[in-house]
Formats: sequence, structure tokens, C-alpha cells
Amino acid sequence: MSLPRQVKIVEVGPRDGLQNEQQIVPAAVKIELIQRLAQAGLAAIEVTSFVPARWLPQMGDNDEVLRAVLSSPHRKAGVAYPVLTPNLKGFDAAVEAGATEVAIFGAASEAFSQKNINCSITESLKRFDAILDSASALDIRVRGYVSCVVACPYEGAVDPEKTAWVAGKLYEMGCYEVSLGDTIGAGTPASIQRMIEACTRGVPIDRLAGHYHDTYGMAIANVYASLELGMAVFDSSIAGLGGCPYAAGASGNVATEDLVYLLHGLGIETGIDMEKLLEAGQFILQQLGRQPAAKSAKALLARRSAR
Repeated sequence: MSLPRQVKIVEVGPRDGLQNEQQIVPAAVKIELIQRLAQAGLAAIEVTSFVPARWLPQMGDNDEVLRAVLSSPHRKAGVAYPVLTPNLKGFDAAVEAGATEVAIFGAASEAFSQKNINCSITESLKRFDAILDSASALDIRVRGYVSCVVACPYEGAVDPEKTAWVAGKLYEMGCYEVSLGDTIGAGTPASIQRMIEACTRGVPIDRLAGHYHDTYGMAIANVYASLELGMAVFDSSIAGLGGCPYAAGASGNVATEDLVYLLHGLGIETGIDMEKLLEAGQFILQQLGRQPAAKSAKALLARRSAR
């Protein structure tokens, strides 16, 4: 079995990780977190979401945060700072704030699509068409997300062919990469591999990414199962922060610390400095008044304090 020699990690903590927090995190804290993550070696950091504040109050400072990150004298060269845009209005606002990469998000479940973005899957694709046309004209890269790729909180198990159809449409429309989201963390290595195998019949494996929540403790196992099939891009959230506002009980994305520990243990290059990553995790956890959720972070920090 041959695993990828190098993996790209897309850090989604500042957006996916913080969007579920009840306490509003100050913009200055978000900006510092993003800067710390960049210094740790993350080459792609999802900054915020350009959704109406009434939907996600935590993202109400999206314009301020993105402008500050992009104009900072501490900005690290070569780092991508994508933002989530649910519709053309959000896309236009993101562009006005300086975005050079955006992400659009659909679902493989009709019920989840209605709950999450208030439209059917087909309607969502029509919305995205307008975004992709505008992005192409402005030379802005677009990444696609598919939620509920193996299971939905409203419909139960999701047919891999349905996920493959949505992923294929996003790729055909011009998304340079499609991230496959196990939104409620119900996937297992077997169901994840079946889903990926279906998707690769229409989308090359090097254009797919894994986005696995850890509700049932399967996220790291699902990453390994994806590596076995040649996947080399994964989304993760610093300190395992997050959940889903429309999926009760969902845990955060796989913790970046745990993902990096796994990949480095397998001899796979990530470009990430674990010590700096731990510091970034400690920073945001202290701001939130939390203890580490990432098992590797707990162990490594305990070992550090015992020296």
C-alpha cells in the first residue's frame, strides 16, 4: 500500500470551528489566531463566512477580519485565505473586502440543503453558477463543499451515488477542489471509502478533499481510510473546535493537532511545526476558557509540562 508523500491541510477552525460558539469571539482574537496558524505552517486557512449576521452572529465581523488579515504586515507569503460565500450577495461582499478565493457549500441531502441554505440541491447549484461565472471573470478560485456525504441528521444514510452526483456537478461547474464533508461525523472507514470510490468515477482523487467531523470518534480512522485511496487534502479545525448549527450533537472537525500527529507519524510531509500549532491551539482555548479536545495536544502538552 502506497500512501501520499505529502498532504495539504486546509485549516477551517476560524470559520467552521468558531461559528458554533455562543460567546462572540472578538475580531482581534480571530485575527491573531489566523496569524498564529499561518506561522505554524498552515498554507490554507479559511478565515470567515460571508453570511448574514442574523444567520451566524459569530461571523458578523467577516469584513473586518478578512481586511485585517489581508492587510497585516505580519501576513505570511504563500498562504491562501479562502472565505465561505453562500450566494452572490455574499460573494460580492467578500470580493469587496479583498477575497481572492471563496468556497461554496451544497449538500448531498435535500433536507439538509433546505435547513442549511434554504433551497433545494438543484436550486443551490443554480445559485453557485452565478458565483462561478463572476469568480471566473475576476480570476478568483472557488472551492466546493458537499455536506452530509455519508449521512444526514434528517434523512439518515446518504447514497454514495447522490454524493458523487453533487461533487461531480461542482467540479464540472469549475470548482478547483471539492471537499467531502461528513457533517455529523457518522462515517466509518468502510462508508467513507465507498463514498470516495463513487466520487472518483467523476472527479479525480487529487481534486477531492476529506472533511470529517469527529462525533463518533471516527475522524482519524476516516482520514487513514482516505489516504489509502490516495486522497491528499484534508480539512481540520484547530483544537477540534466546531460542530454544525444545523446538525444537533455534531462534534467539531478532526483536530488539526491529531491530524498532523497522524501524518507525521506516517512520514507524510505537511510543512507544519507541531510546537507552533500547539501554541495556536492553546491560545484560542484560553480565550474560550476550554481544555484541549485533541488527544495528541493533551498528551504533548502534558509531556512538555513534565520536563
